[in-house]
Amino acid sequence: MNAEGVRERASELPREPGVYQFQEDDTTLYVGKAVDLRSRVRSYADPRSARISRMVDRADGLEIAVTDTETQALLLEANLIKRHQPRYNVRLKDDKSYPMVQLTDHEAPRIEITRDPDESATVFGPYTTKSQVETVVKALRESYGVRGCSDHKYANRDRPCLDYEMGLCTAPCTREIDLESYAEDVTAVERFLEGETGILADPLRREMEAAAQGRNFERAANLRDRLETVEAFHGEGGEAVQSVGDERAVDVLGVAIEGTDATVARLRAEDGKLVDRERHTLEAPTTDGAGDDEGGVPAVLAAFIVQYYAERELPDALLLPERHGDEEVTAWLEAEGVSVRVPGAGREAKLVELALKNARRNVGGRDECAMLAEALDLETGRVERIEGFDVSHAQGKSAVGSDVTFVDGSAEKADYRRKKLTDENDDYANMKTLLEWRARRAVEGRDDRPDPDLLLIDGGEGQLEAARDALAEVGWDVPAIALAKAEERVVTPDREYAWPSDAPHLHLLQRVRDEAHRFAVQYHQTIRDDVKTVLDDVPGIGPETRKRLLGRFGSVENVREASVDDLQSVSGVGEKTAQTVKERL
Repeated sequence: MNAEGVRERASELPREPGVYQFQEDDTTLYVGKAVDLRSRVRSYADPRSARISRMVDRADGLEIAVTDTETQALLLEANLIKRHQPRYNVRLKDDKSYPMVQLTDHEAPRIEITRDPDESATVFGPYTTKSQVETVVKALRESYGVRGCSDHKYANRDRPCLDYEMGLCTAPCTREIDLESYAEDVTAVERFLEGETGILADPLRREMEAAAQGRNFERAANLRDRLETVEAFHGEGGEAVQSVGDERAVDVLGVAIEGTDATVARLRAEDGKLVDRERHTLEAPTTDGAGDDEGGVPAVLAAFIVQYYAERELPDALLLPERHGDEEVTAWLEAEGVSVRVPGAGREAKLVELALKNARRNVGGRDECAMLAEALDLETGRVERIEGFDVSHAQGKSAVGSDVTFVDGSAEKADYRRKKLTDENDDYANMKTLLEWRARRAVEGRDDRPDPDLLLIDGGEGQLEAARDALAEVGWDVPAIALAKAEERVVTPDREYAWPSDAPHLHLLQRVRDEAHRFAVQYHQTIRDDVKTVLDDVPGIGPETRKRLLGRFGSVENVREASVDDLQSVSGVGEKTAQTVKERL
């Protein structure tokens, strides 16, 4: 596009917040955000750098998306950068994105929260807090009965599902509501999502007042909390966000750049103590072999802050080595109550220097995620997302499975999952059941997490073969390997690896494997402790007394062998109860 073409296209754009995409042959070259789309796009007629000038020359098209707020423009930009990986943007190598709400293009549209909306859907957002979006979507469904089920569940029903009984859906599937009336309810939902808060807030307020008058105070309190969330929903970090009085959580960022590689080190301090540190790689914009006269640390910081804190809780304060210089990012952080400082001296300055040292230690080198991909000869070039699996049981009893997630080498606990399995004293069968469950959810679109780059199985050849059988049966094409504990051997479908004990990529796999094991054992213990015993059938023995007896004697068998006097030594067990226990056992 030449300068005149840019000016002509800009003159057609609205003076509203939004996102713009420069494109070449349907490939996104660059994504930008704007408070005023017309003004911002017009500025590209006189590009501010040689790199941007080259991008504009290559572009043959421009697409825009108008948003309701500046914050939404900021978040949508982050989503689009993660999805399209445009070569002229700074790109954080992780897969986090902000949640959106979509109404699907069906005769009876469904409402759902998604990070990857359908092209044909009506989409609203993105939003900063998934829990807030979930509360609002549930309130919308309770008020207007819009379905949330999959097409598979919707099709060919002869009676309404449980959502209808719970008041979450008006059941258009069985025509409990006619499609014309259902469409009116969908329109009401659209009006709310477009900014008409009262269409949902007013009925919630009336219901809250009715509950209070009926002295149903618990219900009234729940409705009050939901009403506050609904009324704050369209504020998106504006008047609805309150600043934190004291800074409990502080993130410290350091940046190092070498060529087109950038590393951001993040330190986390909580209550004055350093509790976590991690490094993230970013890919700087292409220079097409020419020098670049803009960007540097400020551009990397601005890109990292927005893209990293997608779906992550913002800290109370950010300490930076220098200003990021992005006005929209500044406005967003201020609205969210985040204090941003560039310390010049003192303890905070020392923390920034420590973050800088951590960043420089990795810049230009291969990190453990890239080393793992290279060692396994994976085409991805970098294993950014790993899911680890393990099963736990006690001789076939209380069988459970764990599914933990690591992103960029760090545990992503919000994406942990667990499953209770059918009791079976067969590790291979249990592993196959666990992987079939995960794969089927992914293939059927019932798992809201992105597909991983790699699956890690806790075990050896047998567990890996069982897992791969499950993947093949379901048709989920994700590479899977296993890590055996005894000799720390990495088992793949083709061979085994015995990597050096100090190999960073082996340490990564060990962290994932050990966390999957810990999470499985923890869940197994929870299930096991809830198992009913013969003591439950003894009159006078409740759950707490049973727990004390088992804690004192270790097992039901030991309780059976104990004397009446020994039993009475346990708190809550009198002579009569002790005698009853002896008789019953």
